[in-house]
Amino acid sequence: MISGRPRQPARVARRRLAGIRPRRSAAERDGRTNLQSGLIVIPSALTILAICAGLSAVRFAGDDKIDLALALVVGAALLDGIDGRVARLMGATTKIGAEIDSLADAINFGVVPALIVYVHLMPGEDVGWLLALVYCCAIVLRLARFNTINDDENAPGYTKDFFVGVPAPAAAIIALLPIAVAQQFGDGWWTSVGVVGAWLIFSAFLAVSRIPTSSLKATSRISRAAIAPIMVVIAGAAALLVTYPYVLMEIAIIVYLAHIPFAWRNRRWVAARPDQWDRHPRERRADRKELGRATPKRRSRLPVRRKSQARLGLRRPT
Repeated sequence: MISGRPRQPARVARRRLAGIRPRRSAAERDGRTNLQSGLIVIPSALTILAICAGLSAVRFAGDDKIDLALALVVGAALLDGIDGRVARLMGATTKIGAEIDSLADAINFGVVPALIVYVHLMPGEDVGWLLALVYCCAIVLRLARFNTINDDENAPGYTKDFFVGVPAPAAAIIALLPIAVAQQFGDGWWTSVGVVGAWLIFSAFLAVSRIPTSSLKATSRISRAAIAPIMVVIAGAAALLVTYPYVLMEIAIIVYLAHIPFAWRNRRWVAARPDQWDRHPRERRADRKELGRATPKRRSRLPVRRKSQARLGLRRPT
Protein backbone atom coordinates (compact mmCIF):
# COMPACT_ATOMS: atom_id res chain seq x y z
CA MET A 1 0.00 0.00 0.00
CA ILE A 2 1.41 3.33 -1.09
CA SER A 3 1.24 6.10 1.53
CA GLY A 4 -0.08 9.53 0.62
CA ARG A 5 2.96 11.18 2.23
CA PRO A 6 5.39 12.42 -0.44
CA ARG A 7 8.74 10.71 -0.50
CA GLN A 8 11.73 12.77 0.51
CA PRO A 9 14.69 12.98 -1.82
CA ALA A 10 17.50 10.64 -0.95
CA ARG A 11 19.95 13.54 -0.47
CA VAL A 12 17.64 15.22 2.12
CA ALA A 13 17.17 11.90 3.93
CA ARG A 14 20.92 11.32 4.10
CA ARG A 15 21.46 14.88 5.40
CA ARG A 16 18.90 14.37 8.16
CA LEU A 17 20.44 11.06 9.16
CA ALA A 18 23.86 12.74 9.29
CA GLY A 19 22.49 15.55 11.46
CA ILE A 20 22.86 18.19 8.75
CA ARG A 21 20.00 20.60 8.22
CA PRO A 22 18.74 20.88 4.67
CA ARG A 23 19.46 24.11 2.87
CA ARG A 24 16.65 26.65 2.89
CA SER A 25 15.28 27.94 -0.34
CA ALA A 26 15.86 31.50 -1.52
CA ALA A 27 12.29 32.48 -0.60
CA GLU A 28 12.70 31.16 2.94
CA ARG A 29 15.99 33.01 3.35
CA ASP A 30 14.47 36.26 2.07
CA GLY A 31 11.50 35.90 4.42
CA ARG A 32 13.76 35.26 7.39
CA THR A 33 15.91 38.31 6.50
CA ASN A 34 12.83 40.54 6.22
CA LEU A 35 11.58 39.30 9.60
CA GLN A 36 14.91 40.07 11.27
CA SER A 37 14.96 43.54 9.71
CA GLY A 38 11.46 44.20 11.00
CA LEU A 39 12.42 43.08 14.50
CA ILE A 40 15.46 45.38 14.49
CA VAL A 41 13.25 48.38 13.71
CA ILE A 42 11.00 47.97 16.78
CA PRO A 43 13.59 48.70 19.57
CA SER A 44 15.08 51.58 17.58
CA ALA A 45 11.59 53.02 17.05
CA LEU A 46 11.02 52.99 20.82
CA THR A 47 14.29 54.86 21.29
CA ILE A 48 13.31 57.46 18.68
CA LEU A 49 9.94 57.91 20.41
CA ALA A 50 11.81 58.53 23.69
CA ILE A 51 13.89 61.26 22.01
CA CYS A 52 10.76 62.91 20.64
CA ALA A 53 9.11 62.79 24.07
CA GLY A 54 12.13 64.38 25.76
CA LEU A 55 12.51 67.21 23.29
CA SER A 56 8.76 67.87 23.35
CA ALA A 57 9.04 68.19 27.14
CA VAL A 58 11.39 71.16 26.67
CA ARG A 59 8.89 72.84 24.37
CA PHE A 60 5.99 72.37 26.80
CA ALA A 61 8.12 73.62 29.68
CA GLY A 62 8.76 76.79 27.69
CA ASP A 63 4.99 77.15 27.18
CA ASP A 64 4.49 76.87 30.96
CA LYS A 65 2.84 73.44 30.64
CA ILE A 66 5.08 71.91 33.26
CA ASP A 67 2.73 69.02 34.11
CA LEU A 68 2.85 67.72 30.57
CA ALA A 69 6.61 68.31 30.39
CA LEU A 70 7.31 66.19 33.48
CA ALA A 71 4.95 63.48 32.23
CA LEU A 72 6.88 63.32 28.95
CA VAL A 73 10.21 63.02 30.81
CA VAL A 74 8.83 60.12 32.85
CA GLY A 75 7.50 58.57 29.64
CA ALA A 76 10.94 58.88 28.05
CA ALA A 77 12.45 57.13 31.08
CA LEU A 78 9.94 54.28 30.76
CA LEU A 79 10.67 53.89 27.04
CA ASP A 80 14.38 53.86 27.81
CA GLY A 81 13.79 51.06 30.30
CA ILE A 82 11.96 48.79 27.88
CA ASP A 83 13.70 49.32 24.54
CA GLY A 84 16.78 47.34 25.53
CA ARG A 85 14.72 44.52 27.02
CA VAL A 86 12.54 44.37 23.91
CA ALA A 87 15.67 44.13 21.76
CA ARG A 88 17.05 41.27 23.86
CA LEU A 89 13.74 39.38 23.88
CA MET A 90 13.43 39.65 20.09
CA GLY A 91 17.09 38.88 19.49
CA ALA A 92 17.40 42.21 17.68
CA THR A 93 20.34 43.73 19.53
CA THR A 94 22.64 45.64 17.20
CA LYS A 95 25.59 47.96 17.66
CA ILE A 96 23.79 50.85 16.00
CA GLY A 97 20.85 50.33 18.36
CA ALA A 98 23.18 50.59 21.35
CA GLU A 99 24.68 53.80 19.97
CA ILE A 100 21.23 55.33 19.38
CA ASP A 101 20.19 54.39 22.90
CA SER A 102 23.27 56.06 24.40
CA LEU A 103 22.69 59.27 22.41
CA ALA A 104 19.01 59.25 23.42
CA ASP A 105 20.00 58.99 27.08
CA ALA A 106 22.34 61.95 26.73
CA ILE A 107 19.51 64.04 25.27
CA ASN A 108 16.59 62.89 27.42
CA PHE A 109 18.33 62.73 30.79
CA GLY A 110 21.11 65.26 30.35
CA VAL A 111 19.99 68.08 28.08
CA VAL A 112 16.23 67.94 28.70
CA PRO A 113 16.17 68.09 32.57
CA ALA A 114 18.81 70.81 32.61
CA LEU A 115 16.81 72.95 30.19
CA ILE A 116 13.51 72.36 32.00
CA VAL A 117 14.96 73.34 35.38
CA TYR A 118 16.66 76.40 33.91
CA VAL A 119 13.61 77.58 31.94
CA HIS A 120 11.11 77.03 34.74
CA LEU A 121 13.05 77.96 37.89
CA MET A 122 16.14 79.96 36.84
CA PRO A 123 15.26 81.92 33.67
CA GLY A 124 17.87 84.50 32.73
CA GLU A 125 20.24 83.57 35.59
CA ASP A 126 23.84 83.22 34.45
CA VAL A 127 24.73 81.08 37.46
CA GLY A 128 21.74 78.86 36.77
CA TRP A 129 22.81 78.34 33.18
CA LEU A 130 26.33 77.46 34.31
CA LEU A 131 25.00 74.86 36.77
CA ALA A 132 22.70 73.43 34.10
CA LEU A 133 25.73 72.96 31.84
CA VAL A 134 27.61 71.22 34.65
CA TYR A 135 24.74 68.79 35.17
CA CYS A 136 24.45 68.07 31.45
CA CYS A 137 28.19 67.35 31.13
CA ALA A 138 28.07 65.09 34.19
CA ILE A 139 25.36 62.95 32.60
CA VAL A 140 27.39 62.64 29.39
CA LEU A 141 30.46 61.53 31.36
CA ARG A 142 28.34 59.05 33.31
CA LEU A 143 27.03 57.50 30.10
CA ALA A 144 30.53 57.26 28.64
CA ARG A 145 31.74 55.41 31.72
CA PHE A 146 28.68 53.13 31.63
CA ASN A 147 29.45 52.10 28.05
CA THR A 148 33.07 51.42 28.98
CA ILE A 149 32.08 49.23 31.93
CA ASN A 150 29.66 47.24 29.77
CA ASP A 151 32.47 46.42 27.34
CA ASP A 152 34.58 44.93 30.15
CA GLU A 153 34.26 41.16 29.79
CA ASN A 154 36.49 40.46 32.79
CA ALA A 155 34.18 42.15 35.31
CA PRO A 156 32.99 39.89 38.16
CA GLY A 157 29.50 38.45 37.89
CA TYR A 158 28.11 40.27 40.92
CA THR A 159 28.61 43.64 39.20
CA LYS A 160 25.51 42.91 37.10
CA ASP A 161 23.35 43.50 40.18
CA PHE A 162 24.68 47.02 40.74
CA PHE A 163 25.17 50.26 38.85
CA VAL A 164 28.26 52.42 39.33
CA GLY A 165 26.67 55.68 40.33
CA VAL A 166 23.05 56.68 39.86
CA PRO A 167 21.70 55.78 36.39
CA ALA A 168 20.94 58.64 34.01
CA PRO A 169 17.10 58.24 34.12
CA ALA A 170 17.10 58.23 37.93
CA ALA A 171 19.44 61.23 38.02
CA ALA A 172 17.08 63.13 35.70
CA ILE A 173 14.07 62.45 37.93
CA ILE A 174 16.08 63.46 41.01
CA ALA A 175 17.16 66.71 39.32
CA LEU A 176 13.50 67.58 38.68
CA LEU A 177 12.57 67.34 42.37
CA PRO A 178 12.57 71.16 42.95
CA ILE A 179 9.94 71.52 40.22
CA ALA A 180 7.77 68.85 41.83
CA VAL A 181 8.05 70.58 45.22
CA ALA A 182 7.20 73.93 43.65
CA GLN A 183 4.15 72.49 41.91
CA GLN A 184 2.93 70.86 45.10
CA PHE A 185 3.69 73.54 47.70
CA GLY A 186 4.18 76.70 45.65
CA ASP A 187 7.18 79.03 45.61
CA GLY A 188 9.49 79.24 48.63
CA TRP A 189 13.08 78.91 49.66
CA TRP A 190 13.20 75.62 47.78
CA THR A 191 12.77 77.49 44.49
CA SER A 192 15.64 79.92 45.04
CA VAL A 193 18.56 79.86 42.64
CA GLY A 194 20.99 78.73 45.33
CA VAL A 195 18.91 75.76 46.46
CA VAL A 196 17.97 74.66 42.94
CA GLY A 197 21.56 75.02 41.74
CA ALA A 198 22.90 73.07 44.71
CA TRP A 199 20.38 70.30 44.01
CA LEU A 200 21.49 70.15 40.37
CA ILE A 201 25.10 69.78 41.49
CA PHE A 202 24.06 67.06 43.96
CA SER A 203 22.25 65.18 41.18
CA ALA A 204 25.31 65.52 38.93
CA PHE A 205 27.54 64.20 41.72
CA LEU A 206 25.34 61.14 42.19
CA ALA A 207 25.54 60.43 38.45
CA VAL A 208 29.34 60.64 38.11
CA SER A 209 30.17 59.13 41.51
CA ARG A 210 31.17 55.51 42.05
CA ILE A 211 28.47 54.96 44.66
CA PRO A 212 26.82 51.57 43.96
CA THR A 213 23.09 51.52 43.35
CA SER A 214 20.84 48.52 42.85
CA SER A 215 19.94 47.38 39.36
CA LEU A 216 16.49 46.17 38.35
CA LYS A 217 18.10 42.79 37.67
CA ALA A 218 18.66 42.44 41.42
CA THR A 219 14.92 42.78 42.06
CA SER A 220 14.00 39.94 39.70
CA ARG A 221 14.40 37.34 42.45
CA ILE A 222 11.41 38.16 44.65
CA SER A 223 10.04 35.65 47.12
CA ARG A 224 6.39 34.66 47.00
CA ALA A 225 5.79 36.05 50.48
CA ALA A 226 6.73 39.52 49.24
CA ILE A 227 4.30 39.52 46.29
CA ALA A 228 1.25 40.58 48.32
CA PRO A 229 2.96 43.57 50.02
CA ILE A 230 4.37 44.65 46.66
CA MET A 231 0.87 44.58 45.14
CA VAL A 232 -0.39 46.76 48.01
CA VAL A 233 2.43 49.24 47.41
CA ILE A 234 1.63 49.33 43.68
CA ALA A 235 -2.04 49.98 44.44
CA GLY A 236 -1.09 52.85 46.78
CA ALA A 237 1.24 54.29 44.15
CA ALA A 238 -1.54 54.14 41.56
CA ALA A 239 -3.88 55.99 43.92
CA LEU A 240 -1.26 58.68 44.53
CA LEU A 241 -0.57 58.96 40.80
CA VAL A 242 -4.21 59.82 40.16
CA THR A 243 -4.69 62.18 43.11
CA TYR A 244 -1.27 63.58 44.13
CA PRO A 245 1.27 62.77 41.39
CA TYR A 246 3.91 65.16 42.70
CA VAL A 247 3.72 63.62 46.17
CA LEU A 248 4.29 60.24 44.56
CA MET A 249 7.32 61.62 42.71
CA GLU A 250 8.77 63.07 45.92
CA ILE A 251 8.23 59.81 47.84
CA ALA A 252 9.83 57.79 45.04
CA ILE A 253 12.91 60.02 45.03
CA ILE A 254 13.26 59.85 48.83
CA VAL A 255 12.93 56.05 48.81
CA TYR A 256 15.49 55.75 46.03
CA LEU A 257 18.01 57.93 47.86
CA ALA A 258 17.39 55.98 51.08
CA HIS A 259 18.22 52.67 49.40
CA ILE A 260 21.75 53.78 48.40
CA PRO A 261 23.42 52.97 51.79
CA PHE A 262 21.90 49.48 51.72
CA ALA A 263 23.05 48.93 48.13
CA TRP A 264 26.57 50.09 49.06
CA ARG A 265 26.61 47.68 52.00
CA ASN A 266 25.34 44.74 49.90
CA ARG A 267 27.88 45.32 47.16
CA ARG A 268 30.72 45.55 49.64
CA TRP A 269 29.61 42.31 51.29
CA VAL A 270 29.24 40.42 47.99
CA ALA A 271 32.56 41.78 46.69
CA ALA A 272 34.29 40.24 49.71
CA ARG A 273 32.47 36.93 49.07
CA PRO A 274 31.99 36.48 45.29
CA ASP A 275 30.82 32.89 45.78
CA GLN A 276 27.66 34.20 47.49
CA TRP A 277 26.45 36.06 44.39
CA ASP A 278 24.33 33.19 42.98
CA ARG A 279 22.50 32.68 46.27
CA HIS A 280 19.11 34.17 47.06
CA PRO A 281 19.18 37.56 48.87
CA ARG A 282 17.34 36.01 51.80
CA GLU A 283 20.11 33.43 52.20
CA ARG A 284 22.71 36.19 51.99
CA ARG A 285 21.00 38.09 54.80
CA ALA A 286 20.92 34.94 56.92
CA ASP A 287 24.64 34.35 56.36
CA ARG A 288 25.37 38.00 57.20
CA LYS A 289 23.50 37.66 60.49
CA GLU A 290 25.33 34.45 61.35
CA LEU A 291 28.69 36.06 60.65
CA GLY A 292 27.71 39.04 62.78
CA ARG A 293 26.83 36.77 65.68
CA ALA A 294 29.99 34.70 65.32
CA THR A 295 32.30 37.70 65.12
CA PRO A 296 33.25 38.80 68.65
CA LYS A 297 32.77 42.43 69.46
CA ARG A 298 35.89 44.46 70.01
CA ARG A 299 36.49 45.42 73.58
CA SER A 300 38.37 48.37 74.87
CA ARG A 301 41.98 47.59 75.69
CA LEU A 302 42.07 49.90 78.71
CA PRO A 303 39.48 50.25 81.42
CA VAL A 304 37.54 53.48 81.65
CA ARG A 305 39.57 54.57 84.67
CA ARG A 306 42.85 54.15 82.82
CA LYS A 307 41.49 56.04 79.83
CA SER A 308 40.46 58.97 81.97
CA GLN A 309 43.82 58.95 83.76
CA ALA A 310 45.70 58.92 80.46
CA ARG A 311 43.51 61.72 79.11
CA LEU A 312 44.27 63.89 82.16
CA GLY A 313 47.96 63.00 82.16
CA LEU A 314 47.83 61.42 85.67
CA ARG A 315 50.08 58.58 86.80
CA ARG A 316 49.82 56.32 89.80
CA PRO A 317 52.75 56.43 92.19
CA THR A 318 54.81 53.25 92.17
